[in-house]
Amino acid sequence: MPDQMRSYLDFEKPVAELEAKVDELRALAASGSDIGDEISRIEDKAQQALSDLYANLTPWQKTLVARHPQRPHFTDFVSTLITEFTPLAGDRKFADDEALMGGFGRFRGESICVIGQEKGATTDSRIKHNFGMARPEGYRKAVRLMEMADRFGIPVLSLADSAGAYPGIGAEERGVAEAIARSTDTCLSLGVPNVAIITGEGMSGGAIAITTANKVMMFEHAIYSVISPEAASSILWRDGTKAQEVATNMKITAQDMLRFGVIDQILKEPSGGAHRDSAAMISATGDAIAEAFNELRNLDADGIRRQRRQKFLDIGRKLG
Repeated sequence: MPDQMRSYLDFEKPVAELEAKVDELRALAASGSDIGDEISRIEDKAQQALSDLYANLTPWQKTLVARHPQRPHFTDFVSTLITEFTPLAGDRKFADDEALMGGFGRFRGESICVIGQEKGATTDSRIKHNFGMARPEGYRKAVRLMEMADRFGIPVLSLADSAGAYPGIGAEERGVAEAIARSTDTCLSLGVPNVAIITGEGMSGGAIAITTANKVMMFEHAIYSVISPEAASSILWRDGTKAQEVATNMKITAQDMLRFGVIDQILKEPSGGAHRDSAAMISATGDAIAEAFNELRNLDADGIRRQRRQKFLDIGRKLG
């Protein structure tokens, strides 16, 4: 990430030390020192250490990677993959919710409706987008967009990345549970193809509300669960420090989800995670989206609904 300082996770310390050494040697080389071979040797060592580390991540480590602040966000995917994007605001009932964004545009020349959570990349934008935790009006906006797409025969793409729906008092007073349920029901009833991708965190009904799709994909190091490991630990033991143990037992990784039939495909991330090469990850995601919609192209509205219904009825029946 040449445009910003790379942020390392705690378990990446060995890689961080090697890459810091590479930076030091490059600074020496810039002053005239002939140490090109040494730089290449340490670069190779750092890359190998990174590959080895990410080949054997624990569920808790995957959770930390899924939450990495530099992973590509909703606005990154839209700005790169969607042309002529026109965002729509508001649920026509209460307010606009910038935690859940959406609108219409073109994906590789075809009309598309895009919805998803945006966490924000800076302090100001994170506050603006409420860290990706949508309120009831966000899910009602999603319903409004999906129903409009259905009316005009436009496929729907959902990008989920959220720690969950906002649990504040105001959200409860305005019916967040009902809004999530209606959004989930709308996903299931669409007569147009819908494709969903969990790019980071897919937590609780806040994610399910927009990912109940014909085809569901996950990034390699994303997580998908009814509750966060910390919250589950607090409920079971009244102690949030057991989150690492809980993460393993909850089966929240993309690999677990594929084995249980909850998702259809895992999108491989660059070595070191999607945040290491966002451009490559977004490009690969675009190819996967195109392939997914192409597979559904020849189904009529009833066929779309039957395929989606059967997909969810089959969850857990076919273990890989």
